[in-house]
Amino acid sequence: MKTALITGINGQDGSYLAELLLEKNYKVWGILKRNSVAENQTYRLDGIYGNPNLHLEYGDLTDFASLVRVLQLAKPMEVYNLAAQSHVRISFDQPIYTAQVTGVGTLNLLEAIRLVCPTSRVYQASSSEMFGNSIDADGFQRETTPLNPVSPYACAKVFSYNICRNYRNAYNMFISNGILFNHESPRRGSNFVTNKVAKEAAKIKLGLSDKLSLGNMDATRDWGHAKDYVRAMWMILQHNSADDFVCATGISHSVQDLVNYVFDYVELDPRQYVRTDKRYFRPEELRDLKGDANKAKEILGWEPEITFQDMMKEMVDYWLDYYKGHVKK
Repeated sequence: MKTALITGINGQDGSYLAELLLEKNYKVWGILKRNSVAENQTYRLDGIYGNPNLHLEYGDLTDFASLVRVLQLAKPMEVYNLAAQSHVRISFDQPIYTAQVTGVGTLNLLEAIRLVCPTSRVYQASSSEMFGNSIDADGFQRETTPLNPVSPYACAKVFSYNICRNYRNAYNMFISNGILFNHESPRRGSNFVTNKVAKEAAKIKLGLSDKLSLGNMDATRDWGHAKDYVRAMWMILQHNSADDFVCATGISHSVQDLVNYVFDYVELDPRQYVRTDKRYFRPEELRDLKGDANKAKEILGWEPEITFQDMMKEMVDYWLDYYKGHVKK
């Protein structure tokens, strides 16, 4: 039985990855960052919470000793580092915290792995945000596109990306970066634009809300489904050598396109409900993201399977079902 450790196991990606690994007969360990409302910490794991092969421990990327403790307990063959302060807009409000967790936290984990279990295979969750407004002449971003981050979050991810490459080369460790473009699901935090739009559209449809406030409507993103992307994470660590891979659908949509599609699905006119609010604009905007995943497709055999349209329908349907019980009859 293989053993894996997932940091950020109670996040969107961590929960889907845990399910995937348990289906593949792994023993899965997960690190939880403790908060004061413990009941809410593991709701994404409800479907697997009682699985005897799932083990949860408190820890934090900023607490080196806690990482050493969990690594000694788990003795993992694979480590997936998914924990981060992951909200780009909030990283402008909490830049130092974001740098400590998303950047230096990765270094803490790598050093702990080097000391405790240096033969473990390590996956680092890198981000398309690292590219910033750097884009190749054909309109795509790929492994060779220059990194030009435009947020504290993206800057921290660039540090993590580079320190992983440094540890891979300096200590001959198996460390791979997955440069993942935006990926969503009903488990996405509702302060991220896809789930925010899906949630509010459902509430408006059911008469529970009457407006949706958003930031830059012209920004375009390459949105895929988190289930496809956690499958890519696993495939990256099964490859015979450590490497860096872009994972993306190769199709981008604007925020306006997203809004139009979702409101059309619930048979509403977005012009009646959607407003722009300067509070949601970033101090420095990232305009366009569209990834070229040919390397992952050719070397790993990975292909995204869930379309943008099906993903958004799933997210809207989730919130419609959730809020139907709140409608007064």
